[in-house]
Amino acid sequence: PWQKLRKGELGDRLQIRSSDFRYRRFKPRNPSLTVFCVDASGSAAVQRLAEAKGAVELLLADCYTRRDEVALIAFRGESASLELPPTRSLVRAKRCLAGLPGGGGTPLAAGLESALQVVESGLRNGRSPALVILTDGRANIDRDGNPNRARARADAEEIARLIKGLQTPVLFVDTSRRPDSRAQSLATTMGARYLPLPLRGAEGISDALKRTTA
Repeated sequence: PWQKLRKGELGDRLQIRSSDFRYRRFKPRNPSLTVFCVDASGSAAVQRLAEAKGAVELLLADCYTRRDEVALIAFRGESASLELPPTRSLVRAKRCLAGLPGGGGTPLAAGLESALQVVESGLRNGRSPALVILTDGRANIDRDGNPNRARARADAEEIARLIKGLQTPVLFVDTSRRPDSRAQSLATTMGARYLPLPLRGAEGISDALKRTTA
Protein backbone atom coordinates (compact mmCIF):
# COMPACT_ATOMS: atom_id res chain seq x y z
CA PRO A 1 0.00 0.00 0.00
CA TRP A 2 3.01 2.34 0.36
CA GLN A 3 4.21 2.00 -3.25
CA LYS A 4 2.27 5.03 -4.53
CA LEU A 5 3.95 7.25 -1.98
CA ARG A 6 7.39 5.81 -2.79
CA LYS A 7 7.17 6.10 -6.57
CA GLY A 8 8.80 9.50 -6.73
CA GLU A 9 12.00 8.24 -5.12
CA LEU A 10 13.03 5.44 -7.50
CA GLY A 11 10.54 5.70 -10.34
CA ASP A 12 8.33 2.68 -10.92
CA ARG A 13 10.58 0.20 -9.19
CA LEU A 14 9.06 -1.80 -6.36
CA GLN A 15 10.48 -0.54 -3.09
CA ILE A 16 10.73 -2.92 -0.14
CA ARG A 17 11.96 -1.67 3.21
CA SER A 18 12.78 -3.40 6.45
CA SER A 19 9.77 -1.78 8.12
CA ASP A 20 7.49 -3.66 5.69
CA PHE A 21 8.31 -7.02 7.26
CA ARG A 22 6.33 -8.44 10.16
CA TYR A 23 7.27 -11.43 12.27
CA ARG A 24 5.01 -13.54 14.40
CA ARG A 25 6.65 -15.96 16.76
CA PHE A 26 4.60 -18.80 18.17
CA LYS A 27 5.40 -19.98 21.67
CA PRO A 28 4.58 -23.64 22.35
CA ARG A 29 1.83 -23.89 24.97
CA ASN A 30 2.21 -26.62 27.55
CA PRO A 31 -0.99 -28.47 28.46
CA SER A 32 -2.64 -26.77 31.43
CA LEU A 33 -3.72 -28.42 34.66
CA THR A 34 -6.00 -26.73 37.19
CA VAL A 35 -5.96 -28.34 40.63
CA PHE A 36 -8.93 -27.63 42.91
CA CYS A 37 -8.36 -28.11 46.62
CA VAL A 38 -11.74 -27.89 48.40
CA ASP A 39 -12.42 -27.64 52.13
CA ALA A 40 -15.29 -30.07 52.81
CA SER A 41 -14.98 -29.93 56.60
CA GLY A 42 -17.61 -28.96 59.15
CA SER A 43 -16.16 -25.47 59.52
CA ALA A 44 -17.05 -24.76 55.91
CA ALA A 45 -20.73 -25.40 56.77
CA VAL A 46 -23.28 -26.86 54.39
CA GLN A 47 -24.31 -23.54 52.84
CA ARG A 48 -20.73 -22.36 52.30
CA LEU A 49 -19.76 -25.70 50.80
CA ALA A 50 -22.70 -25.43 48.38
CA GLU A 51 -21.50 -21.98 47.29
CA ALA A 52 -17.97 -23.30 46.89
CA LYS A 53 -19.27 -26.18 44.77
CA GLY A 54 -21.12 -23.69 42.56
CA ALA A 55 -17.94 -21.69 42.05
CA VAL A 56 -15.88 -24.78 41.28
CA GLU A 57 -18.50 -26.00 38.79
CA LEU A 58 -18.27 -22.73 36.86
CA LEU A 59 -14.47 -22.92 36.90
CA LEU A 60 -14.64 -26.51 35.67
CA ALA A 61 -16.72 -25.36 32.72
CA ASP A 62 -14.13 -22.69 31.91
CA CYS A 63 -11.35 -25.26 32.07
CA TYR A 64 -13.30 -27.59 29.78
CA THR A 65 -13.71 -24.78 27.22
CA ARG A 66 -9.93 -24.29 27.22
CA ARG A 67 -9.39 -28.08 27.14
CA ASP A 68 -7.44 -27.92 30.38
CA GLU A 69 -7.04 -30.91 32.63
CA VAL A 70 -8.61 -30.62 36.08
CA ALA A 71 -8.02 -32.43 39.35
CA LEU A 72 -10.05 -32.29 42.55
CA ILE A 73 -8.77 -32.72 46.10
CA ALA A 74 -11.07 -32.64 49.12
CA PHE A 75 -10.05 -32.51 52.77
CA ARG A 76 -12.22 -33.20 55.79
CA GLY A 77 -12.16 -35.31 58.93
CA GLU A 78 -8.57 -36.37 59.53
CA SER A 79 -7.15 -36.48 56.01
CA ALA A 80 -7.30 -35.37 52.38
CA SER A 81 -8.09 -37.44 49.31
CA LEU A 82 -7.58 -37.08 45.58
CA GLU A 83 -11.23 -37.34 44.56
CA LEU A 84 -10.49 -36.80 40.89
CA PRO A 85 -7.10 -37.43 39.26
CA PRO A 86 -6.21 -35.11 36.34
CA THR A 87 -8.85 -35.46 33.63
CA ARG A 88 -10.52 -33.57 30.77
CA SER A 89 -13.92 -35.13 31.45
CA LEU A 90 -16.29 -32.38 32.58
CA VAL A 91 -19.08 -34.88 33.28
CA ARG A 92 -16.86 -36.93 35.55
CA ALA A 93 -15.64 -33.83 37.37
CA LYS A 94 -19.18 -32.53 37.98
CA ARG A 95 -20.37 -35.93 39.19
CA CYS A 96 -17.47 -36.14 41.62
CA LEU A 97 -18.13 -32.62 42.88
CA ALA A 98 -21.87 -33.18 43.35
CA GLY A 99 -21.25 -36.27 45.47
CA LEU A 100 -18.67 -34.60 47.69
CA PRO A 101 -19.75 -35.02 51.34
CA GLY A 102 -19.02 -32.49 54.07
CA GLY A 103 -18.37 -32.53 57.80
CA GLY A 104 -15.67 -33.30 60.34
CA GLY A 105 -12.43 -31.54 61.20
CA THR A 106 -10.28 -29.35 58.97
CA PRO A 107 -7.00 -31.08 58.02
CA LEU A 108 -5.84 -28.09 55.97
CA ALA A 109 -2.19 -29.14 55.91
CA ALA A 110 -3.14 -32.54 54.49
CA GLY A 111 -5.17 -30.87 51.77
CA LEU A 112 -2.37 -28.48 50.85
CA GLU A 113 0.18 -31.30 50.87
CA SER A 114 -1.96 -33.37 48.48
CA ALA A 115 -2.35 -30.35 46.22
CA LEU A 116 1.41 -29.78 46.31
CA GLN A 117 2.02 -33.36 45.20
CA VAL A 118 -0.42 -33.12 42.28
CA VAL A 119 1.11 -29.82 41.15
CA GLU A 120 4.64 -31.24 41.36
CA SER A 121 3.54 -34.28 39.35
CA GLY A 122 2.03 -31.98 36.73
CA LEU A 123 5.27 -30.01 36.43
CA ARG A 124 7.28 -33.21 36.00
CA ASN A 125 4.93 -34.30 33.21
CA GLY A 126 5.27 -31.05 31.25
CA ARG A 127 2.03 -29.45 32.43
CA SER A 128 1.43 -25.80 33.34
CA PRO A 129 -0.41 -26.17 36.64
CA ALA A 130 -2.53 -23.65 38.53
CA LEU A 131 -3.91 -24.20 42.01
CA VAL A 132 -7.31 -23.07 43.32
CA ILE A 133 -7.82 -23.44 47.08
CA LEU A 134 -11.26 -22.97 48.64
CA THR A 135 -11.18 -22.88 52.44
CA ASP A 136 -11.83 -20.66 55.43
CA GLY A 137 -8.30 -21.35 56.67
CA ARG A 138 -9.41 -22.58 60.11
CA ALA A 139 -7.10 -25.56 60.42
CA ASN A 140 -7.64 -27.76 63.49
CA ILE A 141 -6.18 -31.15 62.47
CA ASP A 142 -2.41 -31.53 62.17
CA ARG A 143 -0.54 -33.57 59.55
CA ASP A 144 -0.66 -36.65 61.78
CA GLY A 145 -4.44 -36.51 61.93
CA ASN A 146 -4.62 -35.26 65.51
CA PRO A 147 -6.78 -32.37 66.78
CA ASN A 148 -4.29 -29.62 67.59
CA ARG A 149 -5.06 -26.10 66.35
CA ALA A 150 -1.61 -24.61 66.95
CA ARG A 151 0.20 -27.50 65.31
CA ALA A 152 -2.35 -27.65 62.49
CA ARG A 153 -1.76 -23.99 61.72
CA ALA A 154 2.02 -24.41 61.76
CA ASP A 155 1.79 -27.44 59.47
CA ALA A 156 -0.39 -25.54 57.01
CA GLU A 157 2.05 -22.61 56.92
CA GLU A 158 4.96 -24.98 56.30
CA ILE A 159 3.23 -26.50 53.26
CA ALA A 160 2.18 -23.02 52.10
CA ARG A 161 5.83 -21.99 51.91
CA LEU A 162 6.62 -25.06 49.80
CA ILE A 163 3.78 -24.15 47.43
CA LYS A 164 5.18 -20.64 47.05
CA GLY A 165 8.54 -22.12 46.14
CA LEU A 166 7.03 -23.81 43.08
CA GLN A 167 6.17 -20.37 41.63
CA THR A 168 2.86 -21.74 40.37
CA PRO A 169 -0.21 -19.48 39.99
CA VAL A 170 -2.38 -19.89 43.09
CA LEU A 171 -5.85 -18.51 43.78
CA PHE A 172 -6.92 -18.62 47.44
CA VAL A 173 -10.70 -18.34 47.83
CA ASP A 174 -11.72 -17.54 51.40
CA THR A 175 -15.03 -19.33 52.06
CA SER A 176 -15.60 -17.61 55.42
CA ARG A 177 -18.79 -15.59 55.87
CA ARG A 178 -16.55 -12.52 56.12
CA PRO A 179 -12.93 -12.04 55.02
CA ASP A 180 -10.79 -13.79 57.62
CA SER A 181 -7.31 -12.63 58.65
CA ARG A 182 -6.12 -16.22 59.06
CA ALA A 183 -7.00 -17.03 55.49
CA GLN A 184 -5.45 -13.80 54.23
CA SER A 185 -2.22 -14.53 56.10
CA LEU A 186 -2.01 -18.06 54.70
CA ALA A 187 -2.65 -16.78 51.18
CA THR A 188 0.21 -14.30 51.59
CA THR A 189 2.53 -17.06 52.83
CA MET A 190 1.96 -19.13 49.69
CA GLY A 191 2.12 -16.13 47.37
CA ALA A 192 -1.49 -16.55 46.30
CA ARG A 193 -4.07 -14.12 45.01
CA TYR A 194 -6.59 -13.74 47.84
CA LEU A 195 -10.30 -13.57 47.09
CA PRO A 196 -13.21 -13.61 49.58
CA LEU A 197 -16.02 -15.78 48.22
CA PRO A 198 -18.93 -13.81 49.75
CA LEU A 199 -17.82 -10.61 48.03
CA ARG A 200 -17.30 -12.04 44.57
CA GLY A 201 -19.37 -15.13 43.91
CA ALA A 202 -18.74 -17.77 41.28
CA GLU A 203 -18.30 -15.44 38.30
CA GLY A 204 -15.88 -13.23 40.21
CA ILE A 205 -13.79 -16.27 41.10
CA SER A 206 -13.74 -17.37 37.47
CA ASP A 207 -12.48 -13.93 36.40
CA ALA A 208 -9.86 -13.95 39.16
CA LEU A 209 -8.55 -17.32 38.05
CA LYS A 210 -8.15 -16.04 34.49
CA ARG A 211 -6.18 -13.03 35.76
CA THR A 212 -4.07 -15.23 38.03
CA THR A 213 -3.04 -17.59 35.23
CA ALA A 214 -2.67 -14.91 32.52
